[in-house]
Amino acid sequence: MPDFWVTAGHGLLRRGEDGRHTVTDAFLRAYFERPEIRPQPESGPAERALHQSLLDDPRRPVGAGDIARIEDSDGRENYRILLPFRDLLVEAGSLEAAYRRLVTESPFPLPQLFLDQIVHAILRGILDGTDNPLQARAGEIFFRPQRITVQDGQILAGDAETVERLSTTGGFGDIGRMLKESNAPMNAVDMDVLSEEHGADYWARSDRFDMVLDLTFARPGLDALCRVMEKWIAHFLALETRIHPVQSISDERWVWHSGLDTESSALLNALYRGEPVAEARQGRLLSLFRMEIKDEASVIARVRGRPVYLGLAMSADNTVRMKPQNLLVNLPVEGA
Repeated sequence: MPDFWVTAGHGLLRRGEDGRHTVTDAFLRAYFERPEIRPQPESGPAERALHQSLLDDPRRPVGAGDIARIEDSDGRENYRILLPFRDLLVEAGSLEAAYRRLVTESPFPLPQLFLDQIVHAILRGILDGTDNPLQARAGEIFFRPQRITVQDGQILAGDAETVERLSTTGGFGDIGRMLKESNAPMNAVDMDVLSEEHGADYWARSDRFDMVLDLTFARPGLDALCRVMEKWIAHFLALETRIHPVQSISDERWVWHSGLDTESSALLNALYRGEPVAEARQGRLLSLFRMEIKDEASVIARVRGRPVYLGLAMSADNTVRMKPQNLLVNLPVEGA
């Protein structure tokens, strides 16, 4: 099977018998090897000593005094941000347990970046062994914001960071940025749309996040997103579901819904209450889904036998910021 998302750090983790991703010393050590933490030529002896001690023992307790002795203020701040995350991973024991803690503590006690990195690694494990590049690309939506282009009835999702970089540099790095600032002409750089016919191209480019996913209704990309959502729920809740796209909600007995992001949550709430919604705002709703939960005995009484509706929407700046935790904490099942 093809490998992908090497940057997720999946190869540094160990899978337990329960399928959970056990936090290893190698995984923790990778964080101390990041450029933001690795000592620079001008770093002082205290910072270098702390860094080396954490490479030797990445679980080593670090006190406030250890951080205070770091000579550089930026270095001190970086450790103050990273070490609580390291401590969370060590205490939780698995990425799944750490993720549960983060998504049930509101507001998140740590930067969003760390939550995205956990999702990246967990989802890489969930999709391990897949040979479906559309599902792998759809999985990127779980942990990387997407910039949406609606064109001739098509809904195209490109990685927001990649789109921004290419729009700034034309794909030519610092030279391209200089040319753009001087108003010199540059060739347009198009991101390739992933298709079933050219799916094999994805694997070698997976860590570049530079392929576009077609999320148009009835297209394979939207179906792939449904399959990844099903796998995500099954991994955490051991719950079998069936999710498929719908074009509208025509249900007089609509009893439960969950937005997959902040925008769709607010929009579905307004529609559910029968509030008027401006046409422009409705246009931000990109996809609707109908979910059936196979084990009806696990569903709370008032929703039993009824579908759950899901929504995915873009913000005013045409960006989708998915919250995959909503697939876990907002389901009408016992213990979700």
